[in-house]
Parts: sequence; C-alpha cells; structure tokens
Amino acid sequence: MKIVDLWLEKKNRFKITNFFQTSLLYNLFFAASYRIIILRNIIVMIPSWRICCAGIPQRWVFAVMGFLAVTNAYTMRICLSLAITEMVSTSATSANDTSLDDTCPDLDSSTSSNSSSSSGTFEWSEYTQGIILSSFFWGYIITQLPGGVLADKFGGKYTLGLGIFSTAVFTLLTPVVVETFDATGLIVLRFLMGLGEGTTFPAVNVLIAQWAPPHERSKIGTVVMTGAQVGTVLGTALSGILIRYSSLGWPTVFYVFGGFGVLWFFVWLFLCYSTPATHPFITDREKHYLHETMNEHTHKRGGPTPWARILRSGPLWALVAGKVGHDWGFYTMVTDLPLYMSNVLKFSIQANGFLSALPYVVMWIASIASSWLADWLIKREKIGITNVRKICTTIASVGPAIFIIAASYAGCDRTVVVVLFTLGMGLMGPFYPGMMVNAIDLSPNYSGTLMAIVNGIGAIAGILAPYAVGVLTPNQTVGEWRVVFWITFVVFFVSNLVFDIWADGEVQPWNDPTEEIERQARKEIESKNEQGVANYGQTRNNGDVVT
Repeated sequence: MKIVDLWLEKKNRFKITNFFQTSLLYNLFFAASYRIIILRNIIVMIPSWRICCAGIPQRWVFAVMGFLAVTNAYTMRICLSLAITEMVSTSATSANDTSLDDTCPDLDSSTSSNSSSSSGTFEWSEYTQGIILSSFFWGYIITQLPGGVLADKFGGKYTLGLGIFSTAVFTLLTPVVVETFDATGLIVLRFLMGLGEGTTFPAVNVLIAQWAPPHERSKIGTVVMTGAQVGTVLGTALSGILIRYSSLGWPTVFYVFGGFGVLWFFVWLFLCYSTPATHPFITDREKHYLHETMNEHTHKRGGPTPWARILRSGPLWALVAGKVGHDWGFYTMVTDLPLYMSNVLKFSIQANGFLSALPYVVMWIASIASSWLADWLIKREKIGITNVRKICTTIASVGPAIFIIAASYAGCDRTVVVVLFTLGMGLMGPFYPGMMVNAIDLSPNYSGTLMAIVNGIGAIAGILAPYAVGVLTPNQTVGEWRVVFWITFVVFFVSNLVFDIWADGEVQPWNDPTEEIERQARKEIESKNEQGVANYGQTRNNGDVVT
C-alpha cells in the first residue's frame, strides 16, 4: 500500500506540475508574440531614439547587454548544481562505511533528523549526479567551433541571441522532462542546453572585437565576461531562496531563470547589432571614433580562414593551456561547491545558496578592479600588453591554488573553510583582464574562431571535473575531497607555467593574411630596387659606363 500511495502522490504531483508548466509555456508564447508586435512598432521610433539617447555610447550598451547575456547563460547553467541537492533523496547519497573522524557533524543536533531526510524523490548516486552535471559540456564542446566560424562570417548578434534563447526554452522544459524521463531525460536536455550555450563566448568575443577599442578592451571585455560570476551568484544564492520559500520547490528556479533568458532575447534584438556600421542609432561621432581606433586590425577582406597558421601558433596553445587551468578550477568549484557545502559541511539549502555564491561576489569585484588597473597600465604604457596578461593570469592561478588546498586542510571548521574558499575564488578575478581577453589581442579578425578553439578544448575540463568529483568522492568525506583539491592545485600550476612561457599579447601576422602577402610583396620589390641600385653603383665603380 505504501508503494501505491507514493506512486499516486507522484502521479498527482506530476499532473499539477504539468498543468502549471503547460500554462506557463502558453503564456510565454503569447507574451513572446505580443513583444514581437511591440518591437515592430518600436523600430519606427528609431530616429527619435537616436535623438533622445545620443549621449549614451552604444559600445557600453553592448557591454551591459553582453554582460546580461553571459549572466543569463550562467544562471541557467548553474542553477541545477544547487537544485540537484533537493531533487535527490538523501538515502541515495549517504554511506555508512566512512570513519566518523573524516566526516563533519551536523550544525545543530536538534535539527539532525531534519537534515538527514530530504524531500528529494530521485534515487541518483554520486556517479549519476556527476554524469548529469557534466552532460551539459558534451553539447557545449560541439557548437564552439561552428559558433565561432558563424560569428566571424555573419556577426555575433544572432549567433549569441539564438543560442541564449534556445537554452532558455530548454531550461523552462527541465521540470516536466525530469518528471517524465528521470535522469536519462535530464542528461539529454542538459546536452541540448550545452549545444545552445556553446556559441556564447565565441560570439561574445567577436562582438567585443568589433565594439571595444584596444585601450578599453580590458574594461569592456571584463564587464561582459564577469557576467559569469554574477550569473553564478544569482544561480546559487537566488536558487536557495526560491527553493526555500516557493511552494513549487526546485522547479521554480528553472521557470524563473528560463523566463529571464527569453525576456533578454527580445530586448537584445532591438538594442544590439553586430558592428557599429550596421547600428541604426549610433552617433556619427562614436562610429567615427571606433573606426579610427580599430580600423587597423578589424577590417577584413575576403579569403579563407588561415587554419594551418592558426593551429601552428604557439601563443594560441599557450592560451589553450591557460583556459584549461581556469576551466578546471572554475567548474570544479561552480559545479561541485554546493555539493561540498551540503554533503560535507552540512549547511542548509538557504545557507548553502548564499555561502556558495559569496566567493563569486568577491571574484566579480576583483575582476572589475583588476580590469581597470590593467587598462590603466596599458594606456599609460607602464607595462606592455603581453606582461599585463601574464601577470593577471599568474595571480588568478597561483592564488586560488594555494587557498583551495588550505581550505581542504581546515577540515570541518566551517568559518575558516568559507573564508579560504572566498579568498581563493576571489583571486581568480584577474583571469578576465588576463587570458580571457587574450584571443582578441592575438587576432581581432578571427577572435570568434580562436575563442571557439580555446573554449572548446577548455570545456573538456567541464566534462572531466564533475565526473572526477563523482568518482573520487563516493562517500563525501573531507579526505576524498582533499584529493580533488590537490588535482586542481596541480592543474592550476602547470597550465599557468605554460601560459607564462609562450603567451603573447600582440596581434599575430595571420590576423590579416592578404595584408601580410601585400607587405611581403612590397618588401620584395624594395629589395629588388635596392639590389638594382647597388648593381648600378658597382658598375660605375668598375668604369663600365656606356657613353
């Protein structure tokens, strides 16, 4: 009877949830259609918009909207990391074969009975959870290169916009898919979300190359890229609040963040464009300014992508190494820090959300501060671009590696662990004015393709890190997690060493192959002319002059 009652309860809950989801999707479709009509009417008002808002630099409008794009991408990507702690039954993740000396006690013995039982209904092991959390990156890798090539050839507006929109739709569908198809359905859906988001950073890089002058590149690039930290903060902190106080429970986070993604898409279509030349209400002054400061390296003539020269480029592979180090550390913490806070340190869901988000607040502040300092150093010619990128990347690699290891040896001292994690992740902030904008330094014309290669290979860390955590921490003990953090330490140091040796901050010769061919042709002509003058002079010296 108990099994039948549980089945009926789940069935009724599914019916209610399904009704809510169907109504929600219908309302979203109606709202989307209504917004399209409104946007069509707004287009007529573009001349008035230009007069009204002429004082707003459109490159900073792009920076804000790009920031919101990355923020939306990360909230939709990250929210599952916290929601899964409520979706899974505690009995599926508990183990009794561990030593009590290697596990942390509950925060409050009076609430231990409540903390030991979960409202989750899914019986997913640690291994299954690792597969679920890593499945996003299976799709994420596939669309990196196509997304970069499409953005380079056709612009980043629709490449970015449609990627975020598709991810938002899949996010809205998550609760009904999980209820219907369990873990298998969630893995497939996360794979599809990865396909949508795989175009995000290649397209963003192309747009930054078109809209950010060289001496503003660190600031604009960092503003856009740090949407990753803000998205992580919102995706963890807000998820904890929504799950705690919403009557729907964990499905709420997917409805909220998916809805924001859809709303962003329609605003993006109206406000942002691929290049200053195609922007309908940019001022002539700003358009001229961007043309003068960026024309040297961002103009583009026809011709195939120089794949062979790109793939032989040492600075590119140094950048790949730096990205692998960043992604391994970042995704280990982003994906699995909520699990560590919940299963090891035994924080409640609300506290887990806030404490998991805290390191990324500090990281965001450090990113913005270091980007302004980096641009100031470059503009005043205090330090060259190459050395600025290397210094920032070194700080962002060595600092977190040391603090994460220190946190693993703090054991169950929750205050010390949270402080060390916060400091360590905060020091990852300089990654953004470091190696994260380096692809644009190397080649403004092929920045999307470069970012696709770099981000695609780096995303392998996004697959391996959650999987490794699932395999290495079956019992969720402090000792098991310490092994995970030591692996992260080694990856940080090795990747940073490679970046510091071979990285470069200057535009590479293959950025504009046709221009380089013309330059070589001019050199050959000049060389022949000089040789001819030399031969003529030698003939005169020998007295062989025709009279």
